[in-house]
Amino acid sequence: MSNQLTRRDFAIRTAGFALALGLAPAATLADAEQASRPKASPAVADPYSLVDPELRPILKQFPAIDLTAEMVGKFRQMPGMPPLPVPAPQPVERHIPGPPGAPEVRLWVVDPAPLEKGKPLLLHMHGGGFMMTDPTLMPRLQGIATDCHCVVVSVDYRRPPETRFPGAFEDGFAAVRDIFVRIAEFGGDNARVGVAGDSAGGNLAAAVAIACRDAGITLAAQLLVYPVTDVAGNFADAKENARFASRTENAEGYFLSRAVMQWFAGHYLSDAKHGADWRGSPLRAKSLAGLAPAIVCTAWFDPLRDEGKAYADALQAAGVATRYYHGAGLIHGYFGLGEASETARREAQRARADFKALLERGV
Repeated sequence: MSNQLTRRDFAIRTAGFALALGLAPAATLADAEQASRPKASPAVADPYSLVDPELRPILKQFPAIDLTAEMVGKFRQMPGMPPLPVPAPQPVERHIPGPPGAPEVRLWVVDPAPLEKGKPLLLHMHGGGFMMTDPTLMPRLQGIATDCHCVVVSVDYRRPPETRFPGAFEDGFAAVRDIFVRIAEFGGDNARVGVAGDSAGGNLAAAVAIACRDAGITLAAQLLVYPVTDVAGNFADAKENARFASRTENAEGYFLSRAVMQWFAGHYLSDAKHGADWRGSPLRAKSLAGLAPAIVCTAWFDPLRDEGKAYADALQAAGVATRYYHGAGLIHGYFGLGEASETARREAQRARADFKALLERGV
């Protein structure tokens, strides 16, 4: 098997649902080498020439696929990759009380050293457009637990269409409150608890961090990976989209498309007015002051790039210690593409190392 096909196979297994997210050729091209906002570059013959060279074959090999309810259902049923071999830490299923009037919340807990108590603890919110789980979630949790030497608690939050906004947020906040009350049962240390998430999970992690501040719960850190930070307008309103140039520059062609984000947001929000609620749009919170130190990562070729950057800027303006990684040459989902791209691996590794340091330092 050729190296290219090996990378294609890896992308299928690690990008999971992202392989269905609009891969038609891009209408515009961003120049990732520019320090300022990228400009269209019509002289470039290959529309993917500015993408990390190791990721270009992955983009070129997948056709555009329309996202439908039927497809979402199929992705929900996809089996995950096989678990890492023993002695790698294995996920354990746990249940905690849910929000008032809601069912119990299911958690997946991975402890890299169950006999060692008082480790940092990470509350993890998975991506998937608020609607799907990631079929590669389990080995990813194992890798995070081992690399960061922390307990990882991943929230299997309620999802649309069965439960719409703010159900996913409520489950995440219920989980972090329960963890702080019973921290010893999880093997963690409540002075070293952080939240993290990617894409839709980054949105939920950011909102949970705000809710923790308001409830007097002190977090040590937050890691927001290509987060959705503003769903006002459901990615369909021209005026709202114009606030973030990346929604036009990277509207299609780089795994995640703006059209797919419109589909996700439309299913997540039962009322368009919910887009102004900070629980769905953390960027619209009245104040971000007093939040936990943050690591914010975006991908240059991603429609979510500019709203993620805007959130990092807003955190810094509010006095929150923030480190931002812009992901030059990278695409949405690159945290799961480290075996296919050395650039992706290094960028994710740097961000995780910063986050680990914040967790270990604690509050």
